[in-house]
Amino acid sequence: MSIDAVVARVSELEQMLRFQTTGAAAQSSSASFAAQLQSATAATGTAATASASAVGATAGASELPAGTPYAAEITAAASEHGVDPALLAGLVKQESNFNPDAGSPAGAQGLTQLMPATAASLGVTNVHDPVQALDGGAKYLRQQLDRFGGDVARALAAYNAGPGAVERFGGVPPYAETQEYVRRVQANAAEYRAAGTAASAARTAVLSASPSVHGTV
Repeated sequence: MSIDAVVARVSELEQMLRFQTTGAAAQSSSASFAAQLQSATAATGTAATASASAVGATAGASELPAGTPYAAEITAAASEHGVDPALLAGLVKQESNFNPDAGSPAGAQGLTQLMPATAASLGVTNVHDPVQALDGGAKYLRQQLDRFGGDVARALAAYNAGPGAVERFGGVPPYAETQEYVRRVQANAAEYRAAGTAASAARTAVLSASPSVHGTV
């Protein structure tokens, strides 16, 4: 084989090698992009699932048992501000024992025992009006839940002792009154949840046991 033929063959082989290398790089880049796209799609799906779960958790809030004072108003206020009706009912029971005219020596008033300045900041013009008081209390509780990352104990402590005290101590303050308040409200809420669940289950059982009238004469 001549020198010219050898040089031509080497040049041909180099071109083939460059083509194969470029094609492999393109395939690698394409595979990398596909992997990134798949990862992004999976992340979006996970976020959507988490969002749906959050909506479901709000929709599945506990039902108040029959006979709970201001049950309809409490449920409406809780739903408006995204809090558990049982938790709001437990708070109202502890704060005022469902007395719209209740007041404290410190100046807190109404079903949710709002201080005048707090009531004003929440848009409550009449703390003795049950609907306004419950809406203001639910809104303030929601603010504390958001402030403390959904931690119910800290939110309740902030409702009782102020958010500044909770932040200062990094949790429920070491005040006997506040610690007892948090315990009692959560215990009240647990009772309302249990009673509501039992009532719902009993109602379902009665409906299930009722004979069907379809097709009867």
